[in-house]
Amino acid sequence: MAGLVLVAIGLGIAFWLMLGRRPKEATNLAAFRLLAADPAPCFLTDLAGQLILRNEAAEARFGAEVRALHQALERHVLSPGELMLRLQKAAEATGSAQEDLISHGVILRLTVHRASEDRFFWRADEVDLPREGQVYDRNDRPAPMAVGSDLEEVPVAIMTFGPDGVMRIANHAARELIWKGEIRAAMFHDLFEGLGRPVSEWLADVVAGRHPGGSEVLRVRGEEERFLQITLRRYVDGGRPGGLAILNDATRLKTMEAQFAQSQKMQAIGQLAGGIAHDFNNLLTAISGHCDLLLLRHGREDSDFADLEQIRQNANRAASLVGQLLAFSRKQTLNPEVIDLEDVLADLTHLLNRLMVDKVELSLGHLGRDVGKSLGMIRADKRQVEQVLINLVVNARDAMPNGGSIRIETEPVTLAEDMKRDRATVPAGDYTVIRVADHGTGIPEHQLRQIFEPFFTTKRVGEGTGLGLSMAYGIIKQSGGYIFVDSVVGEGTTFSLFFPVYEGDELAPVAEVRRVAAKQGDGVILLVEDEASVRAFASRALSLRGYTVLEAANAEEALAKLDDKSLHVDLFVTDVVMPGMDGPAWVRRAHLDRPGVKVVFMSGYAEDGLAEDQARVPNSVFLPKPFSLNDLTNTVQGLLS
Repeated sequence: MAGLVLVAIGLGIAFWLMLGRRPKEATNLAAFRLLAADPAPCFLTDLAGQLILRNEAAEARFGAEVRALHQALERHVLSPGELMLRLQKAAEATGSAQEDLISHGVILRLTVHRASEDRFFWRADEVDLPREGQVYDRNDRPAPMAVGSDLEEVPVAIMTFGPDGVMRIANHAARELIWKGEIRAAMFHDLFEGLGRPVSEWLADVVAGRHPGGSEVLRVRGEEERFLQITLRRYVDGGRPGGLAILNDATRLKTMEAQFAQSQKMQAIGQLAGGIAHDFNNLLTAISGHCDLLLLRHGREDSDFADLEQIRQNANRAASLVGQLLAFSRKQTLNPEVIDLEDVLADLTHLLNRLMVDKVELSLGHLGRDVGKSLGMIRADKRQVEQVLINLVVNARDAMPNGGSIRIETEPVTLAEDMKRDRATVPAGDYTVIRVADHGTGIPEHQLRQIFEPFFTTKRVGEGTGLGLSMAYGIIKQSGGYIFVDSVVGEGTTFSLFFPVYEGDELAPVAEVRRVAAKQGDGVILLVEDEASVRAFASRALSLRGYTVLEAANAEEALAKLDDKSLHVDLFVTDVVMPGMDGPAWVRRAHLDRPGVKVVFMSGYAEDGLAEDQARVPNSVFLPKPFSLNDLTNTVQGLLS
């Protein structure tokens, strides 16, 4: 019947358009009279959607106060204006258009016909939803879920919820985002979590108008590493308030946020490590130095010799721990030289074999030899690279309590393009790669992200400091290389170290300080050190070697002593970081009047923090703290001779 009525309307309108004899409004009225008895709501509107005529069914269904069609449709769709404009455009092009709106358990079939250039006939017919595929809630009732057809294909994930948290609408994009396209009934708190308070309270506050809404990043319930950004706003549908939620995948954003927070934490720990190391190095210099002074007066036959030697050894162990902190923060002093990893491993193998226990075997291999590829030279601190390899081998040994094999391999690798891995980008080029692989217990995936953090360890309490891998990471990065880890629980772990091949001229190895009996010195030394205990030790050590020592607690005091033009000074021995004027600054000022005086800079910080200033100070050397009596006297003698 309804179809016949529509056909009649169409024929009537077409007949009038062909004759063109009757006024437009009269024709519209005559045609609309045919719809007066139609049980479905019918409307005649202008271009703006304002009502010109409507039948009794429309007034009964949508109310007499409604003056525009979009007001009537607000109960069924979120954007009635957009829907009407789209259907009117289609009707202008083809004469008619139709769209089904699924709402409140029925299909509202909205049909529009073009009556004239600026008039449109509308009919809203309700059709029952098919039973097949009906979604039910947890109480076996039809789920109050409605997906408006105007939202279904919108490429933005949209959901609506009632004040009680029951989901009303979930369009296709939302279902794809959360359930991979499935249709389900759900509650707001069943879907999301992570506000620090019940998410249902947030929804209730927004729907009630107590909270303006906004965006929050929530975790998808039941998925530890999946996050969504939820933008929640209040809306009213047919007089019923609810919450409109727009969803965006925020997993990558949350991951980047966590990485940024982690990098800030690592930077803060690095700065803290550097500051602590400076203070510790001053203390260790004083402890080790005064112990050396005592050992000068106690021979091996002395009853106190063993105790003093124990103090000195423990001071050295403490210095090693401080060195690991500095390695993590990349603030330690390195002595880089051009080295061949094959030679390093050949010298180190006998020591590594001594570290092995029963049932653990160590093997060494150099890949590339069979195809005629040689291993490229690298530029690094040989002693520090050896320390990294020792740590990795010891960790591999400890990961195999029941025995197994450890394999160390070297390989020349050429990257034709940049390699991106583990948030790092390795530039294209030639690399010398060394791998340390074991067949131990492996490392769980969730711990791999923390494996290079300081104080993080997979060992039991009391079995490790958690500084070994962080130290290795710091040394490798400070040397311009990269370190990666691959692990499978129950199968083993492989650490891969990438060192860029050194293309420059070969550097001469840095000569190590030889611990020989110091000769008597001759000369005047100005010692500037703000730490009283370090100054006292250094002064006594140099005085015992025959030098005349002038002491100053700061730069200003040192410059005041130098105001005496008759005072002859052969050497400045100064701390770098001091209250007030620092070491390089006061030395440059002193050199204006005494340009030939040589300088020994002392610091508990790394040398690279001084490098730029030191380069502008001629005839200067760097002595890292903590140093022993022989380190100090040998450095001074070497410079003055």
